[in-house]
Amino acid sequence: MAIDDGLAERIREQLEPRHGITEKRMFGGLAFLADGHMFIGLARDALMVRVGPDDYETALARPHVRLMDFTGKPMRGYVFVDQAGLEEDGALNDWIQRSLAFVRSLPPKR
Repeated sequence: MAIDDGLAERIREQLEPRHGITEKRMFGGLAFLADGHMFIGLARDALMVRVGPDDYETALARPHVRLMDFTGKPMRGYVFVDQAGLEEDGALNDWIQRSLAFVRSLPPKR
């Protein structure tokens, strides 16, 4: 599965000054992890965003957002954001910050 290399580079640029962020090939795409927790990723030309259960419905109500569904069953707490919702760097940064805030609230990975 090909990913949007331009979007991947935009994400890297916004994450560059942060420590504890790694990249990993996952789900046939590219995932970004914060201290071992996957928080965003790329699947073809969409951004996977881990918003958590409390922000899930709110995130789905935003424009250009849809269910994250790899296997025929939506993954609650994760959404896809389509390209149209990522055109502005501020919009991309908002999704990154929202997702980072959620994973930073999780217990540390062992």
